[in-house]
Amino acid sequence: MQHDTFIGQLQDRGQLDSRGAAESAARAALETLAERLPPDLAEDLAAQLPVEIGEHLRRVTTDPTADHAARFGRGEFVTRLSERAYTDEPTAAHLARVVFELLDEATTGGIMTKVRASLPEDLREFSRAGSSG
Repeated sequence: MQHDTFIGQLQDRGQLDSRGAAESAARAALETLAERLPPDLAEDLAAQLPVEIGEHLRRVTTDPTADHAARFGRGEFVTRLSERAYTDEPTAAHLARVVFELLDEATTGGIMTKVRASLPEDLREFSRAGSSG
C-alpha cells in the first residue's frame, strides 16, 4: 500500500476533515503502538510500510538492549493515543481500530499475527475490531 492510499483511507474511514488530520492520526497511533512492541518487531512492521508511515514506528526511542516493550493494555493505549492526537478517547479508539485495519491490509507474511501475539488480550481483541467495530 502506498503512503497516499494509507493516509487517504485513514482520512475516509476515520471520518477526518483533512489529510493533515489523517497524517497526525497515523503518527499518533503508530508511535503509541511502537511503545508497546518489542523493538525488533516494530522494525519488522515498519519495513513493510511506506517509508513515511514506517518512520512513525522507528521514531519512538526504546532501549536497544531491551527485549520487551512497555506493558500496557487497551485503556492506556487509547489514552496515550488521544493525548498524542489531541482528541477525545472515543475518537482515539476509533482511529486506532482504523489504523490496525489498514495495517492488516498493508502488510503480508503474518507480521500482524506476530504484532497481535505480543499484545495483551484486551488490546489484541481491540486490534481485530475493525473500523466499524
